[in-house]
Parts: sequence; C-alpha cells; structure tokens
Amino acid sequence: MAERKLTGKHVAAIFVGAFGVIIAVNLVLAFSAVRTFPGLEVKNSYVESQQFDDKRDAQEALGWTVAAEAQDGMVVLSITDSNGHPVEVSDLSAVLGRATHVKEDMAPEFRFDGSAYVAKAELGKGNWNIRMMAKSADGTPFSQRVVLRVKG
Repeated sequence: MAERKLTGKHVAAIFVGAFGVIIAVNLVLAFSAVRTFPGLEVKNSYVESQQFDDKRDAQEALGWTVAAEAQDGMVVLSITDSNGHPVEVSDLSAVLGRATHVKEDMAPEFRFDGSAYVAKAELGKGNWNIRMMAKSADGTPFSQRVVLRVKG
C-alpha cells in the first residue's frame, strides 16, 4: 500500500471544510433566532425605565397573587387579593404561548366564573407563558408573566 502524503491542497480543504461547517451552523442559528424573535417589549426603554418604580409600587400595593393551571381543555387563571379572596378585575387581556416562540400564541377569552378566570385552550405538554394585563377597579394597571406547566 502506497503511503499518502499530506499536501497543501489537503490542508486547505480541511481548513475550508471546518470553517465552512462553523459558518453554516452559525448562519442557521442566527436565522432561526431572528425568525422566532417576538419583537420589542416596549417602544422606548429609557422612558419605560423612568416609570418602572412607580408602576411596580402601584402593582405591589394591590397585593394580588396570580396562579394558572390547565385542566380538561381549560385554562384557569386565579387572581387573589392579600386575604386570599378572588379578585374580579375591570379589564383583562392575555396572550398565551410558549416561552421559546410565538408560533402557538393565542389570545384566550377569559371569563370570570366567580372564583377565577377560565378560557378554553387545548395545550400540548410543556412550559407555557400567560402574559396578562389587567386593571383593578380603581384603574391601577397590573401586568405579569405567569408560567404554566402542562403535564402530558
């Protein structure tokens, strides 16, 4: 069997091939990240940061606790006050979706049943987020991301 020599052409091919794989993987990951990025959270982060403490203090003064669960094709969003009593808000909107992409995002129509907010939603197993925005009876805005773990 003849001995093969490592030539400059072989080294160049190895070099180009290795860096070609690295660049291809980086491009695939970059395009995937940009394609699945949901967008900006706020239009002007500086202006939003100036109001952050006041909004947080007003929201914490409400003393609300929020929890979510999924059962039998329904999502239950419980909002309770500091005494554990159910809270009926003046306005509620929410986006329910996966934490990693916006492809499965939906806006369920929650209705208050006297103890919690319920909406129809068929969810696959895994981690979901509910990004909710509500207003108290006195008009105080309340927003929170609620993690919902669905066991399958």
